[in-house]
Amino acid sequence: MGVRVDNLFTEILEVALTARYTRREDKKKFLEELSRKLDNLKFFVTLLWEAKGLDASKYGQLSQKLATAGRMLGKWMQSLTEQ
Repeated sequence: MGVRVDNLFTEILEVALTARYTRREDKKKFLEELSRKLDNLKFFVTLLWEAKGLDASKYGQLSQKLATAGRMLGKWMQSLTEQ
C-alpha cells in the first residue's frame, strides 16, 4: 500500500505539471484527472493509517496538507469556469 501511495504522489506531480503548461482550453481534463488521483491518494493514506502503517501524528499532518491541496485544486478548476 505504501508503494501505491508513493506512486500516486508522483503521478499527481506529473499531472499537475502537465496541467500547468497546457493550453487553457485543454486544462479541464487534466484537472479532473488530478482531482481523481488526489481523491485516491486521500483514500489510500486513510487506509494506510487504519492499517497502522502510518502513525496518527503523520496522518494528521498529511491529511491536512492533502485537504489544502484539494481546496487549491478546486479554486483552480473554478477559475477556469469563471473566465
